[in-house]
Amino acid sequence: MAKTTSKSKTMTLEQILNQQVANLNILYVKLHNYHWYVKGEHFFTLHAKFEELYDDINLKMDEVAERLLTIKGSPAATMKEYLELATIQEASGKEDARKMVQTLIEDFASVSEELHEGVHLAEEAGDHPTADLFITIKNDLEKHMWMLRSYLG
Repeated sequence: MAKTTSKSKTMTLEQILNQQVANLNILYVKLHNYHWYVKGEHFFTLHAKFEELYDDINLKMDEVAERLLTIKGSPAATMKEYLELATIQEASGKEDARKMVQTLIEDFASVSEELHEGVHLAEEAGDHPTADLFITIKNDLEKHMWMLRSYLG
């Protein structure tokens, strides 16, 4: 399998796909946390938005895991694996509404950057469907970041 340098370590396409399975699962849980625990004057807006986002992230996570299976890889499938592989952190449970939104912007930016690296790795490996999947997810995350930044003003 082709390899590339990512954050000073060599990663295979399977590893990068698994890293994103983990990141998307952490985001899914984090978004549920935020959905359940958001408080304040923007509760109704953010409660609904966080639900929309966790539904979207759930679909993306499944697509990445299924792509990994398609190329005969093995997607991570336990919380322990997700926490070991993910490059983003769980929610602390102490975030206020503004911090929740800011943290999501930062997480989406990190994942988007990793997906950009994954696109290059997939293209080098001649795996255009994986590159296309990464591009699509990256585009969607960038749109979410724009909207969340606009929400913060």
